[in-house]
Amino acid sequence: MRIILAALALAGALSAETKKDIVALDQAWRQAILAKDAASLDKMLADDLVYGHATGIVDTKASYIAKVKSGKQLYRTLEQKKVTVNLYGASALTHSWMHVTGVNQAGPFDDKVMLIHFWVKHNGAWRLAGHQTTKVTRIPD
Repeated sequence: MRIILAALALAGALSAETKKDIVALDQAWRQAILAKDAASLDKMLADDLVYGHATGIVDTKASYIAKVKSGKQLYRTLEQKKVTVNLYGASALTHSWMHVTGVNQAGPFDDKVMLIHFWVKHNGAWRLAGHQTTKVTRIPD
């Protein structure tokens, strides 16, 4: 019985630590796109990334990094709130709310969005495999 309880306690501690790691990855993603840091994005994005924007445009890893590098997708601010993380084995889903400003192919934007990120652990490293934003009228308190 003690072994089972110890295993459960360890699993809970690892789970909490992994959730902190995933939140840190979301923060690193925000910092990389604000800084137009293509090298960091290349490391953190999965090769088969599906990057869905609130506009309905879907990018690949290559097309998204090219937009960020060129300034065609320029972020001025990214304020993320209420981040939740759910773990599913070697994958994780984050849900949050963001106020995002910048410029894209349609021109300047000032959006409130709901954000979902899908992270997968591959060859020992977490990679962002899915991104989807949806415009909302307000961000919950």
